[in-house]
Amino acid sequence: MTRRRRDRTAPAGTVRRFTRAETWVHRTLNTLMAVCVFTAACLYLPPLAEIVGRRRLVVTVHEWSGILLPVPLVLGLASRAYRADTRRLGRFFPHDWTWLRIAARRRRRDSRYAGKFNAGQKLYAAFAVGAILIMMGTGLIMWFPRLTPLLWRTGATFVHDWLALLVAAVITGHVWLAGSDPEARRGLRTGRVSHWWARREHPLWHTGPPASPEPPAPSVSSATPTPPPVAPASPAPGTTSRGTDDGDTR
Repeated sequence: MTRRRRDRTAPAGTVRRFTRAETWVHRTLNTLMAVCVFTAACLYLPPLAEIVGRRRLVVTVHEWSGILLPVPLVLGLASRAYRADTRRLGRFFPHDWTWLRIAARRRRRDSRYAGKFNAGQKLYAAFAVGAILIMMGTGLIMWFPRLTPLLWRTGATFVHDWLALLVAAVITGHVWLAGSDPEARRGLRTGRVSHWWARREHPLWHTGPPASPEPPAPSVSSATPTPPPVAPASPAPGTTSRGTDDGDTR
């Protein structure tokens, strides 16, 4: 009932793209990832490390923000809309492969072959989840070095460092693409996007027709008054009337 009331008071010409639970997951994950990237830069860049200082505190914040990264993803599973979108992100359809082939050959995105999420967004989501799991696993090995042999710790450090550079590059590209699309940022901020944007950028996403703000006008047939019934003529004296179709007799 609350969701329906919110949809009725929503701005005209918009469609709901994300629920509150989905926007909360995105914002929380963004905050934790930003903390991880910033603290990692403070640990690996000497000029920044000198400005910030307190290396032990930075290490602690970096470790705990990394451990908490999967938490919003798991908590979001309580939302039905979130689970539906995770299924969409985890499945590739024929139009997604067409989108990828066009992007690889022509170096551009073709929105004609995009559902609610295009193939690029699906690949980014898969990379983000995989990177979070790998970074968390290698980080735990580095956090508790006495629990694993030296060979494991060396490999974990190598994978953690190089994957961190790749994650930073991919996040930079993701933010750059988001910065060039104000309507997409609006969808992540408010949960709603314009109908024209949804049809142009995601035409295979079945959003439904926009709701009409005014009730439909009455038809001509319903507005025309019906004539009053005509009373039957009285029978002549000395005669008897026949029964009607519904069985009444007079």
